[in-house]
Amino acid sequence: MKKAAHGDTVTVHYIGTLDSGRIFQRTDEGEPFVFTIGAGQIFPALEREIVGMGEGETRNIVLAAEEAFGPRRQENIITVARDMFPADREIVVGAALRVEFGAGTERVMRVMAVTETEVTLDGNHALAGQELTFALKLEKIGE
Repeated sequence: MKKAAHGDTVTVHYIGTLDSGRIFQRTDEGEPFVFTIGAGQIFPALEREIVGMGEGETRNIVLAAEEAFGPRRQENIITVARDMFPADREIVVGAALRVEFGAGTERVMRVMAVTETEVTLDGNHALAGQELTFALKLEKIGE
C-alpha cells in the first residue's frame, strides 16, 4: 500500500475540535481538503503526522498550541483611543476590524472591549493558545 510522502498531493476529510469538544472546522462530505505535503498549506506538525499514512487510514492527531496557532500573547492586545475610529462607525465587541499600522501594514484584530473613550483590540488568532484535535481520514494520495 502506498504511503503519503513529502511532495505528494493528498485528499483528506477531517473534523477539527477543541478540548471542550466544540468543532472549529470541518470538511464537508462532498468537499474534501486537497493539499501538497511540504507546500506550507497546513501546520508542519500536522503534515508530519500525515506522512506515512495510507489511503483510507484514519487517525486522531493532537496539536499543542505551539504547533498550531501559537500561544496567546499579551503584546498582541492593544488599547487605543475611541476617536481613532470615525465617530459614526459602530464598534461592537467580538467584531473583526482591519487596522492599519504604519508603513501600510494591516492586521485584522478582534474587538475585546469598548468604552466611550477606548477600544481594546486583540490581534491573537481566535484559536491561539488552544490545543487542536483533528479526526482525519486520508482519502487519496495523488491526483
